[in-house]
Amino acid sequence: MRTVFLVLFYIVLVILITPFIVFCMLTGLRDPLIAVGQWAMRVSRRILGIKVEVSGLDRIDPRTTLIFMPNHTSFLDGPMLEMLIPGAARVVLKKSVLRIPVVGLVMRFVGFVPVDRKGAEGGKKSIASAVRMVREKGYSFLIFPEGTRSRDGRLQAFRRGGFYLALESGAPIVPVTIRGTFELMPKGQKFARKGSVQVVFHDPIPTVGHTPETMAVLMGKVRDAILSLEGR
Repeated sequence: MRTVFLVLFYIVLVILITPFIVFCMLTGLRDPLIAVGQWAMRVSRRILGIKVEVSGLDRIDPRTTLIFMPNHTSFLDGPMLEMLIPGAARVVLKKSVLRIPVVGLVMRFVGFVPVDRKGAEGGKKSIASAVRMVREKGYSFLIFPEGTRSRDGRLQAFRRGGFYLALESGAPIVPVTIRGTFELMPKGQKFARKGSVQVVFHDPIPTVGHTPETMAVLMGKVRDAILSLEGR
């Protein structure tokens, strides 16, 4: 029932703010749209009955460009982190999400980057686009290094795309540990359960001095940070 209320909330919200969306797009205003999205995510959390315990935000300077890399066990992860990350972070996400009417259009407008998982070239183009945004606009990004949600809650092998983004942009990586979302809404489940979630932002890991040849070392540092609280 909570999920049904959430869907109705978003339908009504999109209808009500469509004139505002059009105004922002015509005038090139992106930050107000992001702020509305973050507000909607906070409301969504309350509707679903999810309590969030967050720590480590004191390690994050919202004025610094960062690449956030969390573990990924649930559909809840992305929206929840967008609500918690200080300032704003764009997202590298699968292309199908941006097909959602109105919402997908807004995501593209504010700088979210779609990635086509069917081919390596599509992934390279997406990362190159994100690198340009980091360099030219100073955007921070959220990218799941596993690439997709875990089916059993365990941390999967990392893909290299997000690490190329960090290396080529020079932005530090912030590992993030999420605990509890798998129990509330694992992959394949359509409705979220009520419950509690823990999110820990770890110390930023510098990428300066690393190269593609030392990427494995960098990936290991991120993995170790995430697992330090996963208990796996």
